[in-house]
Amino acid sequence: MPRSAGIHFLEPTIPLYVFEGPEPGPTALIQGGIHGDEVAGVHALQELLEAEIRPTHGRLLICPVMNPRAYRARQRAAPEGLDLNRQFPGDAAAPEWERRLARKFMDLVEDERPALMATLHESTKRYDPTADRPTFGQTIVYGVEPRPEIVDRTLARLNQRFGGEEEHWDPQFFPVATSSTEVIVDAVGCIGLCIETWMGFEERRRIEMQKAVVEFLLDDIGVRRLS
Repeated sequence: MPRSAGIHFLEPTIPLYVFEGPEPGPTALIQGGIHGDEVAGVHALQELLEAEIRPTHGRLLICPVMNPRAYRARQRAAPEGLDLNRQFPGDAAAPEWERRLARKFMDLVEDERPALMATLHESTKRYDPTADRPTFGQTIVYGVEPRPEIVDRTLARLNQRFGGEEEHWDPQFFPVATSSTEVIVDAVGCIGLCIETWMGFEERRRIEMQKAVVEFLLDDIGVRRLS
């Protein structure tokens, strides 16, 4: 059953904010902090909440800090813990905290069945299609083909707003079957995107980029229309 409007807790330190718009529409789920050293998405969502972001249509769910243990340590995973992003769909009876949490999040997703699920990430390496290894900074990552049309529309808006040196955004097709996003897409058929800011920028600039991505995605999907 979908959550009622208000603040719910997946764990004592993992709040989930649920908002309902005045008009019917789709559901969007935005989360940050699944990796604890990727802080811009966490702070962007916190600032949007402080600015009283609300949907105009449908439902908006925000989980600003998905992995508080890792976030407190400012590490990808919690000390001696697992990479939460690789524990989905999880197991409620598992001894590992991350696997139990992943199951709680999957239960949420299966109850809510969002049209859009976006995970806010960061990368230490800027996107370079000629590099020997995958690089992600300044990309919207998707794992299904054809590319969801919302990706190109959002990229166009981002590149219109952020025109500084090396700020250009690109799409990147990079399916990872074991990632939380791909598992969720397979389970409920939603649009699943990973947003990757490049950590070479100052944190303030990255936060502004993450906030813009969220606003553009919510506008495009029809949950929070900007005009």
